[in-house]
Amino acid sequence: MPSSGGDPAKAMEPRDAATLVIVDRVKGVPRVLMGQRRLDQVFMPGKFVFPGGRVDLGDGTTESADELRPIELAKLLLDMKGTPSQIRARALAMAAIRETFEEAGVIIGAPAEPPPKPVDIPGWGDFFACGYRPKLSSLAMFARAITPPGRPRRYDTRFFYISADEISHQIEISDGELSKLYWLTIEEARSLDLPSITRRILVDLMDFLRDGIAGQGEAPIPYYYHENGTFRRELLSVTGSVAGASLQLDTRGHGGIVRPNTV
Repeated sequence: MPSSGGDPAKAMEPRDAATLVIVDRVKGVPRVLMGQRRLDQVFMPGKFVFPGGRVDLGDGTTESADELRPIELAKLLLDMKGTPSQIRARALAMAAIRETFEEAGVIIGAPAEPPPKPVDIPGWGDFFACGYRPKLSSLAMFARAITPPGRPRRYDTRFFYISADEISHQIEISDGELSKLYWLTIEEARSLDLPSITRRILVDLMDFLRDGIAGQGEAPIPYYYHENGTFRRELLSVTGSVAGASLQLDTRGHGGIVRPNTV
């Protein structure tokens, strides 16, 4: 597993981040939602990417319509750096949904009854204002990658799959980090200007679409990182039975779950 190394400049701790890969299979050939990053962005300007970004402080405790499946929670906790917790695992899934809304205007959620009251939670106010609560139960983690040392920003990113059938609503976004959005076949996507890790993730996605969905997300998870100057790929897998597990969030020290209908 990756270690921190010796050079302080290269040992910047990666921040938790999440990416959502939305796949539309209506026309038979899978198509993925990707966007082109604005040219004025510091991180990967002009590259084609999936919606996603870093975890924000409120992601772990903001209310949702449902929770992660136990196997997905277990996968997110595998080799989690720092202090592992269910709150952090949940925050990764919530961040994937929030960032996708912020960058693409896509809502993965369930209609809220009664409609949520306005909330002052960074990144979530506009989401709840649309009348939805985020829905986690259909997310499936299928890959993970840590930005190499020496980069201006480093992330420990979990990649989630979700079907386009789970899109509940979409709004127009004019000032997000992505200048344009496209539905692309995997072959079309591979012909574009992509980050190198995204090319590898597309291959992993093809494997997951072929094997992982049928196995209810139990397929091993490709895990990319650099160690001692070497690029590595490992496979993480959940051992033991989690079928009967239940998600019990430990909210001590986190102020509990933030509920939109709470004044």
